[in-house]
Amino acid sequence: MAQRSWQPPAVFNFAATLLTLAAAVGLAWLAWAYYEYTPWTRDGRIRVYTVRVAPEVSGTVVALPVHDLKYVHKGDLLFQIDPGTYANDVKRATGQLAQARAQASYLDAEARRQAALPDIAASAQQKQNSFGIALGAQDAVLAETAALDQASLNLRRTTVRSPVDGWVSDLLLQQGGYAETGQPAMTLVNADSFWAVGYFEETQLARIKDGDVVRLTLMAYPGHPVTGHVEGLSHGIQVTDAQPGVQGLPSVNPVFTWVRLAQRIPVRIVLDNVPCPIVLAAGMTATVSILDHPSPATAGARRTGAKAALACDTATASGHRALAMAPD
Repeated sequence: MAQRSWQPPAVFNFAATLLTLAAAVGLAWLAWAYYEYTPWTRDGRIRVYTVRVAPEVSGTVVALPVHDLKYVHKGDLLFQIDPGTYANDVKRATGQLAQARAQASYLDAEARRQAALPDIAASAQQKQNSFGIALGAQDAVLAETAALDQASLNLRRTTVRSPVDGWVSDLLLQQGGYAETGQPAMTLVNADSFWAVGYFEETQLARIKDGDVVRLTLMAYPGHPVTGHVEGLSHGIQVTDAQPGVQGLPSVNPVFTWVRLAQRIPVRIVLDNVPCPIVLAAGMTATVSILDHPSPATAGARRTGAKAALACDTATASGHRALAMAPD
């Protein structure tokens, strides 16, 4: 086998070795600086508040204008319970209140008449009794007034409206079904309450301050980073070793003294801008990075609140229609 006629000089091998070593050291330093000075975590979640809607009165559902996943505005009708029984209760309470007022008026006049009589015509005991009966009649008027107010309140509660802007979820009712007092009928996802939580190791918390700029990269939209800022960190998590075990004694897990796992503390993040085409949904996972410099300004209106969970198709379609209708 023929040998190569050219051999690299020894200086070349030495330089290549030094270059490779320098590159390895540089990469190691960059990785160390990234993990040490740039707090980040892959354990981020999109969160949202929800409202569980339960009727405060029972009855047959006579109207159900919503369906599952429908977007509703605050004050929109969710469902209507048959108001017949409660309207009758209002009429009955109105009549009883009128009767109590008439009785109280008569007894008050009688007490005044008794008080005006001379002692020879009505004894002090009789006057005192008539005065007490008149006071009892006034108390009966107060009780009947409260009964009418409660009946009127129950009648208004047969109409259930949305307390927030958001989406209907977990709809359990059907028109014609029976709604039970206190039994959840549906859940509303509050469209204006989306936020993010990053679970950072406790060793990184010293480098996280309120107001720090945050970049979130959702797993569903890796090419569209979301910007936000730190609102604050949670001031407590559950301590496993504090849970009571047998006989009420603490249940302490054994650990190796040379291995200490850093706890993860939730950090709440306000979403400042959610670019299109991102549509937020609670439970989405994200990589969260704390930036040491402000994020670049985003052109156009920022998507926050309910807009961050709405599809961009509507706005895009409206823009296309506006362009089509514009004069040449």
